[in-house]
Amino acid sequence: MSAQVRCRCQSCTIRGLMGPAILITLGILFLLHQMQGGRFDFGNTWPVLLMVIGLLLLASAVAPHDGHIEPPPPVAPPAPPPGVPPAGVPPQAPYSGQGQ
Repeated sequence: MSAQVRCRCQSCTIRGLMGPAILITLGILFLLHQMQGGRFDFGNTWPVLLMVIGLLLLASAVAPHDGHIEPPPPVAPPAPPPGVPPAGVPPQAPYSGQGQ
């Protein structure tokens, strides 16, 4: 487990609700499709998903960023010391192919 600190600002909290909001919207749309005999099929209701996503992105953009915590930069793996061949490369003779 990592001891990573999560941001608790309102903007990041709203952005974190994107997945659950999309799942709930899909569930409601499929329920309406089943209850109304096919009038609410996905071909007619996909704009509702776009509106939900747009509203959440808009709410996230206008929400205050008070207390926002930037994620730490990614840590690059250490470089191998010079002169050491990378793993998986077979060693070669310094003058292979000459004098044969």
